[in-house]
Amino acid sequence: MTKSNFLASLRRGIVQLRQWRYPTPPDNLVRRGSCDFERTGKEFFRYFTELGNLSKKENVLDVGCGCGRMAVPLTDYLSEEASYCGFDIMTDSIRWCQKHISPKHPNFNFIRVDVFNKRYNPAGKVSASNFKFPYQNDFFDFVLLTSVFTHMLPGDMEHYLSEIVRVSKAGSKSLITFFLLNRDSIELINDKKSTLDFQYIRNAYRTINDDEPEAAIAYDEAYIRSLYEKYGLRIVEPIHYGNWCGRTNFLSYQDIIVALKMGTSEA
Repeated sequence: MTKSNFLASLRRGIVQLRQWRYPTPPDNLVRRGSCDFERTGKEFFRYFTELGNLSKKENVLDVGCGCGRMAVPLTDYLSEEASYCGFDIMTDSIRWCQKHISPKHPNFNFIRVDVFNKRYNPAGKVSASNFKFPYQNDFFDFVLLTSVFTHMLPGDMEHYLSEIVRVSKAGSKSLITFFLLNRDSIELINDKKSTLDFQYIRNAYRTINDDEPEAAIAYDEAYIRSLYEKYGLRIVEPIHYGNWCGRTNFLSYQDIIVALKMGTSEA
């Protein structure tokens, strides 16, 4: 299948999913994600199944699950043999999920974690770079992070990547979104075509806000590739680039990396 046909297939699937009916959180929770709750959930469901080959019986971890944007579409897909675990720092978002999703789907579990975040959890007791995911080793088949590493500094991001590897089975898959800096995206940024002005340059990343770097962070693609290799994650090529920087040929808004956790003999 050509890339254009594949993109068309994904978009057709997104349209077909519009007949789904599921609960929508209140506006004050949805707005924190700054995008349409239902549309984005349906969009990424297709990426999980088409790009990540997520099966109905797999154990899923959703890092930074928010108010269930990615979880809700999965409730009609994952079987009772599967499990979904999501965690987030936002108390009211987790409470909404626990009240509206878990009672109908007992295999969907949501946990609030007290990780420090300058904007959303300034009283957090644990730094992101010291936070241990509350799950056992080698448990998950599929790990997803949407709009998480786009708001994390390098040390925190690398630690989370190491935790993802720890809790994932050999051969497991991950789907993670980024803002990636490469020749094309940097040229578009310099030409003022990007939706985000990553003007503040740091070592291996750029940010849009010098005083609050976590507002939005773009990483050098070469740096991200080196981290994946370091932690035994093989990128499933190609990377699916987004239109955040003004691209005309894209899949989603952010860049998407799908990867496999290699076994000991492969790493």
